[in-house]
Amino acid sequence: MNQIRKSVDRGYFDHGWLKSHHSFSFGEYRDPRFMGWGNLRVINEDFIASGKGFGTHGHTNMEIVTYVLSGALAHQDSMGNTESIPPGDVQRMSAGTGVRHSEFNHAKGQETHLLQIWIEPNEMGVEPGYEQISIDASRKRGALTLVAAPWATPPQSVQSVTLAGNEPAKTNSTTGFVKMHADAFIYAGYFDGQESAQLDLNPKRKAYVHVVKGQIQINGVDLQTGDALLIQAESKLDIKNGQHAEILFFDLAP
Repeated sequence: MNQIRKSVDRGYFDHGWLKSHHSFSFGEYRDPRFMGWGNLRVINEDFIASGKGFGTHGHTNMEIVTYVLSGALAHQDSMGNTESIPPGDVQRMSAGTGVRHSEFNHAKGQETHLLQIWIEPNEMGVEPGYEQISIDASRKRGALTLVAAPWATPPQSVQSVTLAGNEPAKTNSTTGFVKMHADAFIYAGYFDGQESAQLDLNPKRKAYVHVVKGQIQINGVDLQTGDALLIQAESKLDIKNGQHAEILFFDLAP
């Protein structure tokens, strides 16, 4: 089953300094049809104005992944981390027993555009943790490259990772991904022209594709910027006909 989630149907709020699209119910946005997908709970696409951001606030028992698309995000937390997250970096914060943090755009005259992703953990009450890595754009060219995976995933070779319990994912990377306390794998890829990928899926799991930008065809469905495809009980993922497309692919617990 493939279910389309059109960009225009997402929740949307304009707070002036923050423009935010919600793929799933979040904050003031409630849609009982979209409370999450598998253990994927949140995908918020945020546009943060210069000099603005989120003041110090807390989280518990959630794996939070930040994927910056343009600009930069300044992060500070109660674990002592003070970092800048530029495009190309992937940040993972394990909230666990409790963490407080702030997120700001300090760049003058430049908007910060990002995706913030929440994954429900498979282990509660872990010690809070932080990890940030830089992933070169060339690794994502014409392939799905692993950017986040469970702690048990072998770090020495992304090629050894099986996609949803079946065949190894066809990736062009060999190292580098953040590790989550969650049964989920996140892949990123750029596709244009003849670039394509075909992957085996475990039909007992769920999958989700989010189009970050451009246009692309997934399992025969034409998708554009901000669109998503919710996938279950399927054994194949077919990616083709990209037009300057960037996508995130999620292999998720049922």
